[in-house]
Amino acid sequence: MSKYYQFQIAGYYLYYTSHCIIECMHVHASDRKLTEAGSAKFFVNSDGSTVLQNRGILNDREIRIIQEFIKINYLEMFEKWSQDSEKRFYDKQQ
Repeated sequence: MSKYYQFQIAGYYLYYTSHCIIECMHVHASDRKLTEAGSAKFFVNSDGSTVLQNRGILNDREIRIIQEFIKINYLEMFEKWSQDSEKRFYDKQQ
């Protein structure tokens, strides 16, 4: 499991796992347990916008805050993702 950042956004860590890298770039948002159960999953487009695949236990406000954070920081996050995966952004999958 790799955290994009060591701090939380809207009370959640943003991360991906070694099992995730076979898919296009995405972000899980989970509490301190860092389990996929209850976590949200955001697929990231090449412009930083996201497609919410699973909202988990997050409310609309938390989802919006995380989506805005990803939009601002997606290039930096993609650098981290690219260290472990050759998969690119989501929009080619649509």
